[in-house]
Amino acid sequence: MNLDRPVLLVEDDEVLAEMVQSYLTTHGFEVRIEGHGDRAVERITAENPLLVILDLGLPGLDGFEVCRRVRESYNGFILVMTAQGDEVDEVACLEIGADDFLAKPVSPRVLLAHMRALLRRYTQTASNQSKISVGDLDVNAGRREARFKGLVLNLTSSEFDLLEYLASHAGEIVSRSQLYEELRGVKYDGLDRSIDLRVSRLRAKIEDHPSRPKLIKSVRGVGYLLASS
Repeated sequence: MNLDRPVLLVEDDEVLAEMVQSYLTTHGFEVRIEGHGDRAVERITAENPLLVILDLGLPGLDGFEVCRRVRESYNGFILVMTAQGDEVDEVACLEIGADDFLAKPVSPRVLLAHMRALLRRYTQTASNQSKISVGDLDVNAGRREARFKGLVLNLTSSEFDLLEYLASHAGEIVSRSQLYEELRGVKYDGLDRSIDLRVSRLRAKIEDHPSRPKLIKSVRGVGYLLASS
């Protein structure tokens, strides 16, 4: 696992932040703490952390706004961890680009498991030197770069992982449960919308008409298919 960059924990509860920092440090992570939303935006942009653990209820800018402001320029992982465990908040976070969502209270072991699941695909594709071409789409797993019609796509890490997986299975129907378990490392509960939302964000970046997709097609009741031609 590539841990050459620190994790940024954006949390205004100092006691909780120090507890999480201590636990993650014993498992090989360097963890830096920021307790203010405005400064979090500046630090994420400047420091480009390996992963951001983001609370929603922050002084200054709230976590929603922090995520929204950094998402287009920061392509690392954003894991939201908040006491606001409402489904509406979860969907809103995923729609603006968060990669995962945990409701407090959460045990450090569960947090660590989710972090490792997020980073697993990153390290797998970073060590994979394969290149995949599907029509106008070119995916370079070694460089973690995707191009469509010759233009580099501005993708988050989770969006790249999804696109790379679909491209490696071009022409095949891939189920939601398969995508969920492969990309998130846990079993699909049949309810989580994170994969669907990630597909929607991908379509917005590569489809001429996202509401009438020709590249990433939905297969009703099953999952998705990336057209092979």
